[in-house]
Amino acid sequence: MKKVEELAGALKPWIGRVDASDAEREGLARRMLGELALLVHFAETRRGMDGGRWREERATRLSKVVAALSGGRIAGEYAERLARAIIYYAEGYKKYAEGLIKSLAEEVGVSREEVWGVVEFVLSDMYCLARDCARDEVVRKFVEPALELVMLDKALNNEFDKEEALLLFGEMYATALAGDGHVGRRLVELTVGGELGGGAALLRLASLHLLNKLLSDELKFGVQTYIKEGRYYNIVAYGENAARFMRLLAVSAPSSGGGYLSDKFDQFVEAAKVEVRVDNIRLTESGYVAADLIISEGDAEIKYNVYLWEKISLEFLSTDRSRVELAARLLTLAGVDAELKMKEDGKRDVWRVIATTNKLAAGREELRKALAKIVRKAIESGWVDARKVEGWLEKLESGRVLREGWPKYYVGLVRSGALMVRYHSTDPDSIAWETQRFREMGLEEGVHFTVKMPEGGKAGYVRILREGLERAAWLSVHGEGERQRLATEFVEYILQRAKEAGEDVYRKALEVVKEGKTRRALMLEGFEGMVELGGKTHVVKVVGWSAKLEKSQSGKKLLRIRITAEVDGVQRNYEITYGRYGKDNAAVGYAYARSDAPGGKEADAERFAALVKALTGKEPRIIERSNGTIRIECYREHLDGFMRYADSQTP
Repeated sequence: MKKVEELAGALKPWIGRVDASDAEREGLARRMLGELALLVHFAETRRGMDGGRWREERATRLSKVVAALSGGRIAGEYAERLARAIIYYAEGYKKYAEGLIKSLAEEVGVSREEVWGVVEFVLSDMYCLARDCARDEVVRKFVEPALELVMLDKALNNEFDKEEALLLFGEMYATALAGDGHVGRRLVELTVGGELGGGAALLRLASLHLLNKLLSDELKFGVQTYIKEGRYYNIVAYGENAARFMRLLAVSAPSSGGGYLSDKFDQFVEAAKVEVRVDNIRLTESGYVAADLIISEGDAEIKYNVYLWEKISLEFLSTDRSRVELAARLLTLAGVDAELKMKEDGKRDVWRVIATTNKLAAGREELRKALAKIVRKAIESGWVDARKVEGWLEKLESGRVLREGWPKYYVGLVRSGALMVRYHSTDPDSIAWETQRFREMGLEEGVHFTVKMPEGGKAGYVRILREGLERAAWLSVHGEGERQRLATEFVEYILQRAKEAGEDVYRKALEVVKEGKTRRALMLEGFEGMVELGGKTHVVKVVGWSAKLEKSQSGKKLLRIRITAEVDGVQRNYEITYGRYGKDNAAVGYAYARSDAPGGKEADAERFAALVKALTGKEPRIIERSNGTIRIECYREHLDGFMRYADSQTP
């Protein structure tokens, strides 16, 4: 509590909307600090009491309040009974409590209105005593940020290892995001709240502030905190701030064998900026060339061993699995699909991550250049046969393992007339390499292509969806650098294969490619514009966005589009969920106006419609339902409009 009070002034710029006044920020900060103080007070008061005893203590305290509020007309046993009824009401047993309150009013001879006046005052001003804000489910949301705060403070005072503190914080924050957060292309959002939610959010902000003191200047970032309905708070990093934060989360988010444990974390990979350097290239006593290779990102680094013998081998081993997981994550961020294994060494379990020539040659340019430096030094020193390692250099210098040529893809038409583009293989490495090639091209699994790995001797496949070929065609014209080169090669190759398959196949493939190439190159993030709707001009500004495929509980595929935008000076997170409905399997997106938005749900629906029209050129349908909710409906033409944007995940 004392530490947060010390930091309160420094945290105010992060509290409230970007355009909030100093007075608004001050008021919100006081409110959040007050909720934290309440939690501390109730936790200390309850110390040493079990649930039953603490309930009685609350009832006793509330009975004194009831007696005072009623001017002594409800006292003694009746005050205790009313206090217990209020506790039942706060806990959700409303009908039962209402019956108790009605009976008590009749027995005491006090009007129901007067009794309910006392009840409503207590529920409003003394809610935490009635509902028990010191119960476990409330306290739990304070525990993690409090531990983070203590740990980061110790690290700043050299009482805890700095790198370990950063990694542990990142792991805990990413875990919170997996449950109550959202990660977009340039957006990191954590929802904190419920009872005393402001206090928990303030703790989170305090820990983020100390985190920034530990981070190097290039990784420091800022956040904003927005208040939602029901005492919930959104802690949000946008744009460049999100990109910097994601660099730390990329190396610290929970993973297994280099793969993240939550799909939400996949966005971190794109934000990563790994650095690779080489040290101590040497000839060992056993005649092998060895070197130290260091990969770093997010103020964390791992030193790997590199050996040149029958192949290039990079490895890291330790009895500490968390360090090996970090090593695997860093390799993943460097573009390498590494293998993590465990072996017994006497009484200890030793964990090992290893990658060899072909997988290393598929990595990012920084890694390939560093490995090539080791090979050249070995040649210059006469430690290896230049002719033997010449092929290694070719692969490293051009990434030829994935780029030297395309395997034989099947291109044809299915019965419905749709284009089928698929590659089959019983070799897992071949499937993995093709998958990685498409990722390097900028395609996303599940959106642009699907993968099935070989099992039990049966072939696996990589299948390019229509959306994938369209996206590749678009990248061949509007992309940049390596992505454009790969996309151009792929599109030319598929058209060649289609031509070989026959005129109908070629015509269909050409149709898809032309459609992809002619899409307009627009950027969604940073979009600003004005649109007229219902005789009124609206100003629209997009801050951030994301689009992700999900599954409903029934297994239906859904596309969830989230857009953080400012419309007429009001900023909020808008969400449209697309699915396929009806006999014709039509694409329909649904969204709902929020009643807690400025101006109410009608104004929110108007701003939502203005956003959709500004981005797609088409006005959505607004329906006021019988239950009072307002639904916004978007159709295929709106989805096509969203798909025009260059940074869209669904072209």
